[in-house]
Amino acid sequence: MAAAHKPLGANDPEVERVCVGAIAGAFGVRGEARIKPFTDDPEAIAAYGPLSSEDGRREFEVKLTRPVKGGWAARLSGVRTREEAEALKGVRLYAPRAALPEPEEEEFYHADLIGLDVVGIDGGALGRVRSVQNYGAGDFVEVARPKGPTLLVPFTKAAVPEIDLQAGRILVDPPEETEAGDRQDKQAKGQQ
Repeated sequence: MAAAHKPLGANDPEVERVCVGAIAGAFGVRGEARIKPFTDDPEAIAAYGPLSSEDGRREFEVKLTRPVKGGWAARLSGVRTREEAEALKGVRLYAPRAALPEPEEEEFYHADLIGLDVVGIDGGALGRVRSVQNYGAGDFVEVARPKGPTLLVPFTKAAVPEIDLQAGRILVDPPEETEAGDRQDKQAKGQQ
């Protein structure tokens, strides 16, 4: 499934892009790179057409060659040597939003959540979504608050019962241990 689209450019505001993976370094000695896909189906990363770097200056056709620990080995257009692949370590790969499938009901692209207002079940404003993280035990919504440390809320139906993209907000009911940890952080700062 190749998607037809105009070339990606960092200066083109008409092209909305979504991060779909990252280059984790070189693999082998013949110029393959190790790719860490951020997609539900790891193999789909190669189906979204050319992927661009965050700044839009580089584009890569991606051909997956085999699964490897932590991702996939891949051939990237324009990358011929191990040194070239290693130099790309850490480069995040973006696909045009139009090339991605529409999410199912109750599914969301992380990029759609970033920047949304976060409201507690009591109606109080808590902050904005800074990112969605996964530390190995599931996704967490990172909430940047106006004051104090960020708040990490498990991205579960119980902790995030409502997401309203059109209204630009999510409703959260943080678990008690999250709130208890927050109180301990505040107490510790008050003692300094």
